[in-house]
Amino acid sequence: MTEPVAYELAQVNLGRLKAPLDSPQLKDFVDGLDPVNADADDADGFVWRLQGEAGDDATDVPVFGDSCLIINMSVWRDTDALTAYMHQGRHREMLARRREWFERVQEAMVALWWVPSGHRPTVAEAEARVLHLRAHGPTPYAFTLRTQFPPRWAEPLIGEVPEGLGCAL
Repeated sequence: MTEPVAYELAQVNLGRLKAPLDSPQLKDFVDGLDPVNADADDADGFVWRLQGEAGDDATDVPVFGDSCLIINMSVWRDTDALTAYMHQGRHREMLARRREWFERVQEAMVALWWVPSGHRPTVAEAEARVLHLRAHGPTPYAFTLRTQFPPRWAEPLIGEVPEGLGCAL
């Protein structure tokens, strides 16, 4: 009999910027990234987060081939740990100001999914999960905090996102 695999929660959050990252309009957002990421790194239940080439935030990581999109992707112990972090301190303050910095978008820009412990999701995996959520709504493959699923049957996505499934440029 094989031992059950422990699972962790992966999350991706995409944002469509209202202005370039080096603009005065986004100065407070950019200035808040390092402190908010440090808070995440120290949060109970935090496991991992995507970082860019410089080893800090992931604002330079391309997503869907769209230079106006930025990605935040991380792995947490569970939904309780993620939710606790999201609604406290500096992250809560920045979340309250998100409309200053990001366009309001109708399609899903956030997705959650379970990964086997130790798995670190790729951007291609995150893109596929977001696209799946947009096409099918919440399922065990990709879901939201509002509509959650338990980690059974969780498997990492292997492969790349097929051509033509990204955001229109």
